[in-house]
Amino acid sequence: MRAGQQLASMLRWTRAWRLPREGLGPHGPSFARVPVAPSSSSGGRGGAEPRLLDGEAALPAVVFLHGLFGSKTNFNSIAKILAQQTGRRVLTVDARNHGDSPHSPDMSYEIMSQDLQDLLPQLGLVPCVVVGHSMGGKTAMLLALQRPELVERLIAVDISPVESTGVSHFATYVAAMRAINIADELPRSRARKLADEQLSSVIQDMAVRQHLLTNLVEVDGRFVWRVNLDALTQHLDKILAFPQRQESYLGPTLFLLGGNSQFVHPSHHPEIMRLFPRAQMQTVPNAGHWIHADRPQDFIAAIQGFLV
Repeated sequence: MRAGQQLASMLRWTRAWRLPREGLGPHGPSFARVPVAPSSSSGGRGGAEPRLLDGEAALPAVVFLHGLFGSKTNFNSIAKILAQQTGRRVLTVDARNHGDSPHSPDMSYEIMSQDLQDLLPQLGLVPCVVVGHSMGGKTAMLLALQRPELVERLIAVDISPVESTGVSHFATYVAAMRAINIADELPRSRARKLADEQLSSVIQDMAVRQHLLTNLVEVDGRFVWRVNLDALTQHLDKILAFPQRQESYLGPTLFLLGGNSQFVHPSHHPEIMRLFPRAQMQTVPNAGHWIHADRPQDFIAAIQGFLV
């Protein structure tokens, strides 16, 4: 049985897709339901099928969790290189309301952590090394605090277990994406160019715009956002915050910071050390918040160094 078939047989998700049909214009959204294979194991919490690269089962697998406007595809190249160079299994997964995962009205770190608590044992990937960027980093931190036996070691990428509102422009990004208006039946290249032009009036950073535009997809001749902007808007305060916790995670932990980013401030260090007493701090020079995109080789080297 091929690895893809093995993965499919291990997963028993209940997936009800909801693709936005009016996500780009000034009108309210409506949804078209697309049926998928029924299942009984996930209770509706799960996401799209993750991508697992095969490797040595005796070594803890590496699990990548993306950020707020990302998807599992953000780590495709890095996952391949890491699997080849370390011999480990590497998993990339879409969070709910992101990428190919179903749209859900429920979104919190507790729920996203529970999604992983359901998924990782099904795949036989525990304990594992969890690498989470931004929103994925907070999900990874909560998973480690709640279920430390599932996490062999933890890497939080440019995020800390505190509220992120002081440095985040996420609300601005959501509003800008909502305001985009693109006519139907345009060629994809033209649609992307128009969306980029409209976003540029609010978001000057081209790299940020290109990252956001990875969410622009065509469905039946119409361009829509595959990320669930309704859910992000409704739950953004919770996503920018972090749940109050009293327990600590005693496993090895790396906080990997972008040298040009302000997401992790020295004032956060006491809370980091309270919750993660074995935490190390490492800064990647000349990298912003998206370290894996800005400095991919340094990002991979930092992960490899921490795995030794």
